Amino acid sequence: MIALTWNIILALIWVSLSGHFTAINLFIGFVLGYLILAYALRDLPAFANYAGKGPRFVRFVGFFIKELVKSNLRVAHDVLTRTHHMRPAVIAFPLIAQSDGEITILANLISLTPGTLSLDVSSDRKVLYIHVMYFDDEEEVHASIRYMETRMLEVLR
Repeated sequence: MIALTWNIILALIWVSLSGHFTAINLFIGFVLGYLILAYALRDLPAFANYAGKGPRFVRFVGFFIKELVKSNLRVAHDVLTRTHHMRPAVIAFPLIAQSDGEITILANLISLTPGTLSLDVSSDRKVLYIHVMYFDDEEEVHASIRYMETRMLEVLR
């Protein structure tokens, strides 16, 4: 997390030195800061894994967009056709994520995907309760959410 903080600071320094506060200029500063931190400081323990986070983040965004499109198409098909294939259910999903931030990000990713909604987290933060619109196969639903969780944790940890 310290590397990300330094990356944001470097991006803000870039914007202030260039004199143009635009989203594109901030993005350029962030990319330049990432390159500086990923390669110049890779021998320091706090920055050792930072070089791999950028490509993992881009792959995760691509994966999530693909899942988002698939879910949207499935819900749209169900809405537009006469027969409904919905089998709603509430499931208890055991979590690998441990921190409040990881659980919050996973719950938001699940809620953003059409057909699923995060409802609650158990008091011991080990189970996430999810409303699923298409509960055809319990193992398939758990496997797809687990895959999203592990991909998300690869980026965050």
